[in-house]
Amino acid sequence: MAEILIRRDGAIGTVVISNLEKHNAMTMDMWRDLPARIAELDADPAIVAIVLTGDGEQAFVSGADISQFESERGDRQAQARYGDIVDAAYLAPVRASKPVIAKIRGICMGGGLGLAAACDIRLCSLDARFRMPAGRLGLGYKPEGVNRFVSLIGVQNTYDIFFSARVFGAGDALRMGFVSQAVAADDLDDAVRHLAGAIAENAPLTLKAVKLTVNAFLGTESDSARALAAVDACNASQDYREGVRAFGEKRKPVFRGR
Repeated sequence: MAEILIRRDGAIGTVVISNLEKHNAMTMDMWRDLPARIAELDADPAIVAIVLTGDGEQAFVSGADISQFESERGDRQAQARYGDIVDAAYLAPVRASKPVIAKIRGICMGGGLGLAAACDIRLCSLDARFRMPAGRLGLGYKPEGVNRFVSLIGVQNTYDIFFSARVFGAGDALRMGFVSQAVAADDLDDAVRHLAGAIAENAPLTLKAVKLTVNAFLGTESDSARALAAVDACNASQDYREGVRAFGEKRKPVFRGR
């Protein structure tokens, strides 16, 4: 069954992209459902960090479900409607106020590569395989999506993966800066759990302010005033006072997001 699942484990929420028969290819309904699932975890005050991953051991996301292209993208109007739904899915990790980590195992191609690029941090297994096959399908890629790749891996690497449409591995992804860590497949769950756990121990208002500030720098957050307001909110918060007090008392702070 093709669906988007959510799971909770303490302060860590996980969004699971599940379409095992097609290596987690995204159907139209899945593209449409993804923003709501991310927003559900983002709105949960108990959740501090969000992990986005694929179901099973074989794939993160293999791309869009191409078998639906004729029915869902048959004319210009349908293409525009489909594009709007996919764009909203790509923007969901960007617009979430909480850190979003992509856990990439196996295949990460096409729309999956775009989704991973929209996350804040990416970790992958050493057997991960990446590809941007737009050139093989005759698809155009919108400026916003291309800009995400340029900001992550630079102009030359962006040209490389789009022009060549080649498959590349975890080593290249790490060299390019697309992923921050590449670990053995058996170690990926622990690596992501360790990172998400470390994030979840920190002040939620600070995490939100950092994300807004970085997005303002990248141009994905149009209103830099929101970032400045978030910084001010940190400095006026009870969490700030708790952090200073805990530092002085040499104990672990207890943050409450206010």
